Parts: sequence; structure tokens; C-alpha cells
Amino acid sequence: MMFEPGKDQCKKLVFQPAERNKQPILETLLKHIDPNSQGLFLEISSGSGQHVVHISEKFPNIRFQPTDVENIYIRSIKAHIEDGCLKNVLDPLRLDVSEPPESWGEGTMRAASFDYVLNVNLTHVSPWICTEGLFRGCHVYLKPKGLLFTYGPFAMNGIISPQSNVDFDKQLKIRDPTWGLRDIEVELKPLASRFDFELVQIHDLPANNKLLVWQKK
Repeated sequence: MMFEPGKDQCKKLVFQPAERNKQPILETLLKHIDPNSQGLFLEISSGSGQHVVHISEKFPNIRFQPTDVENIYIRSIKAHIEDGCLKNVLDPLRLDVSEPPESWGEGTMRAASFDYVLNVNLTHVSPWICTEGLFRGCHVYLKPKGLLFTYGPFAMNGIISPQSNVDFDKQLKIRDPTWGLRDIEVELKPLASRFDFELVQIHDLPANNKLLVWQKK
């Protein structure tokens, strides 16, 4: 992690992994979202804010709602938005996916109001209850046929590959036994089905990550 210089040194955070993956994520989103389309886009667990400011520039007619559970990230997101003078990015809201959906966004969000949801690097660094909460809440807030994008490293049919991801999974579980790479077939698809989501595409991205595209029925 490094901090941006200047007056927002204690607020605006910049993470190198986000710098590396923000463009591949954007390029993949462009395969599913027309850059001229309108709509409302929710980012869950926005972290530093690097993703939302980068992505929003390519979709000027879409309004973006960043969120996070940590105040340090809320401040960072605000600093990135201010620096970018972005008119289509709303002020960040507090959102904890482990809480009931009605509490999301401090109770200000409307059901079935979002066209798209993006979540980056949450499922493997949080307890399973957070992954359940992610799909439960998106079932409430996404419109019918809306798209949920989840990014990160995943297992498939009980197999984790390559070895770097195996090692990463072990490190995560040493840190917290409730963390770890989630299995697309064994865990995520059955969970998604419970909340009326279907996996429509899997994109392989750099650094052994994937972007999964889920559509609400």
C-alpha cells in the first residue's frame, strides 16, 4: 500500500493490486455494459476507491454508488472522487454485507433500483456469511435481469490452481479459518441459485483471477 502525496495524504489510499487490476476489470465490464447506456451501478466493498473512479470515467451516463464498511475507506473514496471531479459518482455509503439488506447503505437504498453490482476481492477474505449476504442483498437491490460481477481468485470443482493460489488459500486460512477461496461449482452456484442468480459467464483475468458474471432472474 502507498499513500498519495499532498493534503489528502491521510485520506486518499492507493493500493498497487487495485492499480494493476482496475483496467482488466474495466475491459471485461465493457463486454457486458454499453458505455453509452444509462443506469445505476452499485459497488460493494469499494476499498480505496480506485476501481470506481477508473470505471466510472468510461460510463458517463451511469451513476455509481460506492460503498464500504470501514471509515478509512469511506474517506479515501471521497478523496478520489473529489480529485477526479467526477459528477456521476455519488458519495460513498456505509454497507456491511453481513447485515440484513434493509440496513444496507444506511437504509437509503431502494429495492430493485440497481442495474449492475460489482464486488472485488471480498469472498475469499471474509467469512462465508459475507458471501451469503452479498447474494441475499443483491437479490433485493438488483433489478430483474440485472448483472452482478464478482472478481477474485476462485476454486473450481474442489480444485485450486495454480500453485500460487493454493499457497494463497493456505495463507488466508492460517490468518482466519473462515476465509479462503470459494468454489464456483460446489459453493457459489448453489448459493446463487437460492437467490435467483444464474452464472452466465466466467472471464479469466491476469494474476490467476476471474470475473464471474451473474444475472438475476
